[in-house]
Amino acid sequence: MSDTPGSKQNTAAFYGQAVASFAVAMAATAIGIYQLSADAWVRGFLAIAVLYLVTSSFTLAKVIRDRQEGAAPSYTPFEKH
Repeated sequence: MSDTPGSKQNTAAFYGQAVASFAVAMAATAIGIYQLSADAWVRGFLAIAVLYLVTSSFTLAKVIRDRQEGAAPSYTPFEKH
């Protein structure tokens, strides 16, 4: 997030919920892949695919955030000129 005046900051509770949700989703996926009755190479392929999906999601979120921050005006309406 930018350090401009008036920028919105997430609450600690929202941040904690997001981290907990991510951890639960990753753990459930890992347990599901581990318990899958398939060959080890199939489970390994699924695990790598999940990791690739997660890293791609983080990259996409960062690119979208950077594009939105770049498009936002860099001044406030009450700024002196």
